[in-house]
Amino acid sequence: MMKLYGLNNCDSCRKARAVLTRHGVDYVFVDLSRQPPDAATIGEWLDSVGEDALVNRRSRSWRELDDSARQRAAVELLAEHPKLMKRPILVRDTAVMCGGGEQDWLAFATDN
Repeated sequence: MMKLYGLNNCDSCRKARAVLTRHGVDYVFVDLSRQPPDAATIGEWLDSVGEDALVNRRSRSWRELDDSARQRAAVELLAEHPKLMKRPILVRDTAVMCGGGEQDWLAFATDN
């Protein structure tokens, strides 16, 4: 089953959930603030999509970090600050997708 990782108050995550639900896609929503992924999972995502795709360097959370925090390894940083991840994160089997829009989410969800 596909998982959609995000935040309840994130507009993109709400849109993704609405699109997937409207198109009958079976998924489980995981709130990153309540159930943050462990470092091993984050490492797998980084291996799959890369640091530039997963770390949201345009977010307010990123801008609020000091320079020393920004220099930390991405796995450590994201484990400590899951809000820094680009959202939504869709995971199906071993495939991972971050961000995107309606067509991207549907294509990912329905790709066999």
